Amino acid sequence: MSSTATEVVRLLTVKGGTLAVAESLTGGLVAAEITSVPGASKIFRGSVTAYATDLKHRLLGVDATLLDQRGAVDPQVAAQMAAGVRKALGADWGVATTGVAGPDPQDGQDVGTVYVAVDGPFAEGAGSASGGKVRHLRLNGDRAEIRMESVRSVLALLRAELAGEQTGNERAQDTERNGGF
Repeated sequence: MSSTATEVVRLLTVKGGTLAVAESLTGGLVAAEITSVPGASKIFRGSVTAYATDLKHRLLGVDATLLDQRGAVDPQVAAQMAAGVRKALGADWGVATTGVAGPDPQDGQDVGTVYVAVDGPFAEGAGSASGGKVRHLRLNGDRAEIRMESVRSVLALLRAELAGEQTGNERAQDTERNGGF
């Protein structure tokens, strides 16, 4: 288990939030990383491993035209996967991974092209999700390294979003603990 996964579980536990995961290239590794943390059952709703492109549409609600036109390795696909799993599994937060781990290019995308996404709860009075973020990654390494870095990256993105939601008092405490003022 990683310290990032541990921190994600801790933050969600403190906030009373829940998490759902949609995975493609990582094939269940994000869910495995989260569930390796003791206490994850308090926050983890479940996951959908939609490896096949048609399942991204059928199970996660990704727009079929988008998939036909751009393929599965696309920032909007990642965003829709995160939002779709969040809705399908009734979670406060959804994360997603899609990309090309190799050995061959896919959908016109080079090996190492990855998109990770986070979709979070709507901020009060706002018209957009506070957690609606997508990151484009250009990763090097073999298949296993690309997949593991994708896991680390999506969890880091979620941790940053969760930490950004902290109240001013929590942030002040974190700063004091880290030697700040």
